[in-house]
Amino acid sequence: MLELLRKRLANRRTAILGFGREGQSSYSLIRQVFPEKLLLIADGNDEIRNHPLLANDRKIEFYTGEAYLDVIMHCDLVMKSPGVRINHLEPGVPAEKVISQTSLFMEKYGRQIIGITGTKGKSTTSSLIHHIFQLAGKDSCLVGNIGSPAFHFTARIHEDTIIVFELSSHQLEFVSASPHVAILLNLFQEHLDAYASYEAYQQAKLNIARFLGRDDFLIYNSSDELVAAHLGALGSKAHLFPFSLTLQNRPGIYRNENVISFSDGQTDRAVWKLEQKRYLKGEHNLKNIMAAIGACSVSGISDEAIREGILTFKGLEHRLEYAGEYRLIHFYNDSIATIPEAAIEAVKSVPNVDTLILGGFDRGIDYTGLAEFLSTSGVRILVLVGAAGKRIGECMEAHSLHPQTLFYINRFDSLKEIVFRETRPGYACLLSPAAASYDEFANFEERGKRFRELVKS
Repeated sequence: MLELLRKRLANRRTAILGFGREGQSSYSLIRQVFPEKLLLIADGNDEIRNHPLLANDRKIEFYTGEAYLDVIMHCDLVMKSPGVRINHLEPGVPAEKVISQTSLFMEKYGRQIIGITGTKGKSTTSSLIHHIFQLAGKDSCLVGNIGSPAFHFTARIHEDTIIVFELSSHQLEFVSASPHVAILLNLFQEHLDAYASYEAYQQAKLNIARFLGRDDFLIYNSSDELVAAHLGALGSKAHLFPFSLTLQNRPGIYRNENVISFSDGQTDRAVWKLEQKRYLKGEHNLKNIMAAIGACSVSGISDEAIREGILTFKGLEHRLEYAGEYRLIHFYNDSIATIPEAAIEAVKSVPNVDTLILGGFDRGIDYTGLAEFLSTSGVRILVLVGAAGKRIGECMEAHSLHPQTLFYINRFDSLKEIVFRETRPGYACLLSPAAASYDEFANFEERGKRFRELVKS
């Protein structure tokens, strides 16, 4: 990676755009290669001028505050962090001017990467694949959107290291290469506040498959109509391994009665029996498991190791996480559910949901399908938080879809009294908001932690 940085950045005026965790790791690695190179550091936060990492560096030119994106006009190359939006700039920024840790990793280590994207399920699927590889005794690392910048791992990557890379739409926007094994889980409405259109968001996701070659693998959800339509139009040259709970694709991963099987097109192998116990509950997680079976199978992992991995993987925080029993009420934390489809799957997966907590930051998502589902569900109490909660309630009322009791609250902490007063003993209270957390919290993790604190206190 150091040699690639030397090649790409030499004699080019370079800016690091965004100085969060990824921007800081980019700076540290670039300084190993170019200790005396002038670097432009751009961030909307003026406080980065005082960042301790930059304290003794006299070869820095800062662009901060509201006009920090002006740096793009004053450099030859932009090393962009995923959280920085530039697709709204007019005229558009030339793609060849933008690089990122993701694009460099794809260029350098593409043959070693299993890349996972989709609106929902990325973190669970990535973590499960990494878990299976470790149980199989393989050298693997888990990088990307799940929390650790890719550059943190450059020193420990060897020729036989498998890189399990969780990829967001923002990370995929400006790439010009795809991973060796690409997984596309689903496409739902998400991040509509960060893209010009839903179509633009979808096209960013599709970059994971756009550059696949004949020796690569594409694992995708063939039951997702958007995914199937886009990939059909794309006409990928890769080996295709669709997965589905309803379609028996060969080659592919499919359900045959109570067994999940993997087919390479010539032979079929029963990999997982649905009667076996697993921590990953729900139909949506079964799809994540099928994607993981596909990725591990095409990578040569034994069925025995795959089964052991599924059996022992306990899942991640804030994803249908059992938060405990208090006053005879069972609490589930699904704060990761920021879209309606995820909330619907959560209600289907958790037994006896009596109270459902919805809402948060409103990004303009269509809640009609969620309202229709809830009107026929067994959920009795809806606690509706913030602007998104208000719109969900209005959607239900507008369609006369409100047999439930609706409680509107402006502050998340106000849910506690309602939940303990209204939820019946022996039933469940589920936090599955179908909305982002940015009105009150920095992220869904912070919201989930606060939920656990409220119910435990």
